Amino acid sequence: MTEKLYYQDSHQKEFTARVLACEWDEKRKFYGIVLDRTCFFPEGGGQYADSGVIQEIPVEDVQEQEGSIIHYTKKMLTEGIEVTGCINFEERFSKMQQHTGEHILSGLIYHHFGYDNVGFHLGKELVTMDFNGSFTREQLQMIERKANEAVVANIAVYVNYPSQEELAQMDYRSKKELSGQVRIVTVPGYDVCACCAPHVKYTGEIGLIRLIDAARHKGGTRVTMVCGFRALADYQMKEDNIMEISHLLSAKPYETAEAVKRLQREIQQGKDKLFRIQNRYLEQKLEEQSYLLFEEDLDKNAARRFVDTGMHRYAGICGIFLGNDHQGYQYILGSQHKNLRDFLKDFHEKFPGKGGGKPEMVQGTVTASRQEVMDYFSVNSSLYEF
Repeated sequence: MTEKLYYQDSHQKEFTARVLACEWDEKRKFYGIVLDRTCFFPEGGGQYADSGVIQEIPVEDVQEQEGSIIHYTKKMLTEGIEVTGCINFEERFSKMQQHTGEHILSGLIYHHFGYDNVGFHLGKELVTMDFNGSFTREQLQMIERKANEAVVANIAVYVNYPSQEELAQMDYRSKKELSGQVRIVTVPGYDVCACCAPHVKYTGEIGLIRLIDAARHKGGTRVTMVCGFRALADYQMKEDNIMEISHLLSAKPYETAEAVKRLQREIQQGKDKLFRIQNRYLEQKLEEQSYLLFEEDLDKNAARRFVDTGMHRYAGICGIFLGNDHQGYQYILGSQHKNLRDFLKDFHEKFPGKGGGKPEMVQGTVTASRQEVMDYFSVNSSLYEF
C-alpha cells in the first residue's frame, strides 16, 4: 500500500520516499515504480494523472492498482533507495480549480433542477459535464453567477471519511455504487459529493468559473466549463480574436457582431448579383446551343439549373464540367432520353473518377483534361447524339 500524501495536503509539491519495487512493464514499455509514499495523484475520478519527476526522471503516467500507486518512467530506480519526487504543481492546481468548480456547478444544478451529473471529463484544456436534463440559456447564466458567488464567499472545502452508519444518513451525490471506505468532499451550502480527487482548500482559489458551451448529448446536456487560469486564458484568446476582427472590420470591439451581420448581408447581395449574371451567361450559352460547357468556377445551383434547362431543350446529353485540368472536374449531366447510369459505366472505364444519380441526371468527379473529355464526347457523338 502506498501512503497517499495528496489526501493529507493537496498543495504539497515535493516529497521523499523509498522505492518498494521497480519492474519493467512489457505492455506499456515503461518501468513501473512503486514508492512507500507519493504526492502523485493517479488517473481516476474523471481526470488524468499528475505529471512531474522522481529523481529528475520524468513520470509519464500514474495508475493505482489494489492500493499501490504505480509511477511509469523510462528509467529504472533501484529498490530500497530513498528518492525525491516533485509534481507539476501548476498542472495539479489547475486540475483542482476545475474539479472543485465542477462540484459547485453540479451541486447547484442538482439543487435547482434535480438533474444528475452522469458524466465528467477533466481534460488538459476543457472540462465537460453531462447532465440528464436540459437548460435554457438564462438558467445556465443563473447557475454560473451563483457558482461565482461561491468563489467570492471563499468557503472552506472539507474532506471526511464517514462510517457506513454515518454515510447511510447523509444526502450526497455519487455517479456510481460505492463500496468500502467512501471519501466525501463538501462545499458547505453548495455540494456534498463522493470523490477521490484532490481539491482546493478554499473556494476562492478556484478563481473565475465560466460556462463556455452547452449542447444536447444523449438525451441530456453536455456543459463545457473552464475555471481559474484556464478561464483567464479563454478570455484572453477570445479578446485577441475580437480585437483582430475589430481591426479587420474597422469597428469598435463591442460593435463587431453588428459589423459581421452587415458584411454577411453585403456578401449575400454580391452572391445574388453574381448568380443572376451567371444565369444570364448560361442562358445565352443555351440559346447558342452550347450544351457542353467547361468552367473554372461557377455557382453549383446555377450549373444545375443550366443542365436541368438544357436537358429539356436538347435530345442528347446536356452537361457542365467545373474545375480545371490540374485538379480535375466536378460534373453534372442530364438527359431526358439517355440512361446516364449506363453512360457513366463506359465514361469511368475511360477516365478515373466516380459518379452516380438517377438515369436522367448524374453528377460526380473525373480526372482528365478538358481536351480528353471533349474528344471522348466527339468520338461518341453518333451514339449519344452530342
